[in-house]
Amino acid sequence: MKAFAGEGEDVYPSSDGEPMAETPAQREAMIYIISALDAFFAKREDVYVSGDLLIYYEQGDPDVRVAPDAFVAFGVPRGQREKYLLWREGKAPDFVMEVASPSAWKRDRDEKPDIYAGMGVSEYWRYDADGTFFRPRLQGVRRAGGRWRPVEAHLEGGLKLFRSEALGMDLRLDDDGRIRLRTAGEDLLSYAELQARTEELRARVTEQRVEILELRERIKALTAQVPPQVP
Repeated sequence: MKAFAGEGEDVYPSSDGEPMAETPAQREAMIYIISALDAFFAKREDVYVSGDLLIYYEQGDPDVRVAPDAFVAFGVPRGQREKYLLWREGKAPDFVMEVASPSAWKRDRDEKPDIYAGMGVSEYWRYDADGTFFRPRLQGVRRAGGRWRPVEAHLEGGLKLFRSEALGMDLRLDDDGRIRLRTAGEDLLSYAELQARTEELRARVTEQRVEILELRERIKALTAQVPPQVP
């Protein structure tokens, strides 16, 4: 291990200069996974969700780093970070997801499993948003007995699901091959999807209010047409 006398955080850059994603499908998948998990765990202060963030896992060596496309660390405080220093945070992420890209898919397959095992990651998932590099497109492995063991699919309600013990939820592919996170029989929504759903509900409420007002006006008009009863 390299030693740096009086080293500070500036020794560990917060960016590697690489783009967040190389393809639109990869970007869409990353945004969904990160935002959906962040929204789901928003009320928990002991869960940190991030992605495309440099993780340094050997103190004293800024060249030893990795930037998962998405990850979740339990027992780690929420909050903004420019980088993730493993020795400072005290633990590795529990869940890591890599979304295949043209330049990185081989490293995701061949090198990352050993890197994440050495860090102490308990679950490592790979997803191919374009359907070009991995077969099957969604693959998960879990640490057990000192080695990675594949996560087997199970059927539930006609859906093929893969259980993430780390997250306590399932992963699946929809009919279009897009990754979805699922719990309690419902797919998680990203922030954008939650906002769209909220706007849709607001529009429905507004329509219902207008219908109620129109109905009241019709009742008033009909009531006015009824002749008064003669005693």
